[in-house]
Amino acid sequence: MTLRSLQALCLVNFFMADVRDGLGPFLGIFLTQHHWQADTIGWVMTAGGLAGLVATIPAGLITDATTHKRLLLMVGSLAITAATLMLWFFPQTGIAVSSQVITGMAAALIGPVLTGITLGLTGPNKFSHQMGINEAFNHGGNMFAAIIAGFAFWYWGTGAVFVLMTVMALFAALAVTAIRPSDIDHHMARGLGDEKGAMTMPRLSLIARNPAILIIGLTLLLFHLSNAALLPMLSMRVAASHSGAATAGVYAAATVVISQLVMIPVALFAAARAEKVGYGWLITAALLILPVRAAIASAYSDAYAMIPIQILDGLAAGLLGVAVPAYIVKILAGSGHTNAGQGMIMVMQGIGASMSPALAGSIASTWSYSVAFAVLGCIALSALAIWWAGSRLTAGKPAEAPR
Repeated sequence: MTLRSLQALCLVNFFMADVRDGLGPFLGIFLTQHHWQADTIGWVMTAGGLAGLVATIPAGLITDATTHKRLLLMVGSLAITAATLMLWFFPQTGIAVSSQVITGMAAALIGPVLTGITLGLTGPNKFSHQMGINEAFNHGGNMFAAIIAGFAFWYWGTGAVFVLMTVMALFAALAVTAIRPSDIDHHMARGLGDEKGAMTMPRLSLIARNPAILIIGLTLLLFHLSNAALLPMLSMRVAASHSGAATAGVYAAATVVISQLVMIPVALFAAARAEKVGYGWLITAALLILPVRAAIASAYSDAYAMIPIQILDGLAAGLLGVAVPAYIVKILAGSGHTNAGQGMIMVMQGIGASMSPALAGSIASTWSYSVAFAVLGCIALSALAIWWAGSRLTAGKPAEAPR
């Protein structure tokens, strides 16, 4: 029975939520408190994104080839925690860059490993259903951590966020140990179905020739180039105002709570309806949402504008969190390259996400936050256009999995 392991996997997703993203929106507030400028903060975030970018493809390849997926999860979560605590005690430029580099590389490992374990426990037929449950627990963990962090930030300051993350990492490691190694079918986890054989390293060149992978990858690159900086810039705009650090910390927590509240039911809905509606339509709906979100952020600087902005964020993230991994599993079914394919998509997402803070931070410093949000909205529209055109180019053509 894999029931116990699936329950443990849900807990891993819950506790790992706060760990995987590091400080998230609190990083900008923490560095702003130490008198950092928006463009410098953006470049530090970009350094972490680029490091994750370098590590992502190897992480996917390793996930397909290894039988020690639980160990990789524990090492990744503990590395992120140690790097973040290092930044707390030593908020200098070199330490900040090193911390974000370690965090980016470890987070790049956690994503494909969690996906591989899920596929290894459920098989392809139940994968999208379990991914919806995983996403619901992940968003629940983010919401729980954000609520605690908001109150703790208000009473005890920035240090409370670091302590909370450490506690969540320890519980995540304990939950990982509850997943039975024997319940994970490592051949199923890489998309081989019932085929058995040696756990060899997959060939990345075969994945790179898949047109459907290239289209979804380029689409998500532009999506994350637009999306990744939105929430940190919202928090930084408040921190740069006369509201005070405590208000900015509560604001950052509130932005996370609102979006996570929406993501939970949306992820469960997407998991239940994905097969009938189609993964492509769910992805299209998420792409339509982002330009609207950026437009609101650009037009309204009032703190209350973050409510519709984050509701829309929850809708888009809830759909993509289920639809994208399941879409890739379907495309690469039977190839033995599933997690390597996930890794390649994460690289392309990472290219966009890593450059987003630097781009938006530079624009905000040179012109204004409103201009930065407007530019991000234009990029979001280009992502939608590429997905629309690419989907029609490959319509009716089955995506061949690499053999």
